Amino acid sequence: MHRYIAQRLFWGIPTILGALTLVFALMFVVPGDPALLILGVETYPNPEALAELRKQLGTDRPIHVQYFSWLGNLLRGDLGIAMRNNVPVVDELKLRLPVTLYMMGMAITMGIALAIPMGIFSALRQDTWVDYGIRTFAFIGNSLPDFVFGVLLIVVLVSLFSWFPPIEYENFFTNPWVSTQQLLLPALVLGYRRMAVTGRMIRSTLLEVLREDYIRTAQAKGLATNLVVSRHAIKNALLPVITLVGVDFAFLFSGSVVIESVYNVPGVGVYLVGSIIQQDYIGVMGTVAMVAVAVVVVNMLVDTLYAWLDPRIRYR
Repeated sequence: MHRYIAQRLFWGIPTILGALTLVFALMFVVPGDPALLILGVETYPNPEALAELRKQLGTDRPIHVQYFSWLGNLLRGDLGIAMRNNVPVVDELKLRLPVTLYMMGMAITMGIALAIPMGIFSALRQDTWVDYGIRTFAFIGNSLPDFVFGVLLIVVLVSLFSWFPPIEYENFFTNPWVSTQQLLLPALVLGYRRMAVTGRMIRSTLLEVLREDYIRTAQAKGLATNLVVSRHAIKNALLPVITLVGVDFAFLFSGSVVIESVYNVPGVGVYLVGSIIQQDYIGVMGTVAMVAVAVVVVNMLVDTLYAWLDPRIRYR
């Protein structure tokens, strides 16, 4: 097990470096000059002021020097100073990241809580109206974009029930009920797709497990079907769900970029959208780099947990 963890950590380092390099390269090729954006003059700028500002920003240096300087600052936890408000990106993310993580945690919890019973009932009632109904519900979740479902949910709640989530966000530690109430709908929107993907995975995996020899042996010994399913089949069928958590983490971060804007949630997604609109490349690079590192680390932890639960993985 220790050898497997060491291998995962070893391969995680170049993965993170590759992700950071890609982020830097993409932002470097984007048209525009940060110095011109800060000066607010795009035509006929003052040459001396422009050269001085480029020197302060470090954009007058060769690209490889800028890259290693940026990478060194990242290793020290310095994501730079946002150009739009002159506030350190780290400070902005410290305020917004807990909101996004709380919403993502609610989405994953609701998605898995709904997916497990739906996937089990769908597999045990294969090719019945229950199975077809659950599969249709999951198919809609896979096909419907998050932002479309989010807007439709608001329209339905306002039109039929005259209810709308609070506009002004409250800190969870200040007012947990209002905070949870505001994050409930965006978490439900994000969790719907996670439920659809996870439910279908549980259904297909459980159907495969139910056809295994040890399941037929247990049934041949006279064990009740409920005991066979609960004690043997479900436990093994749920193992792939752990792998999906790492994938869900990346999808939830990308989905939150749009959903937070729809529901006015002051999270990382809203900050990223604002940085892109205002062409604040420092804020964009810092935010994307943080998300990229978080996704890689979470996937490494999930793979390690999966190998710990299933010894066959590390033996391979």
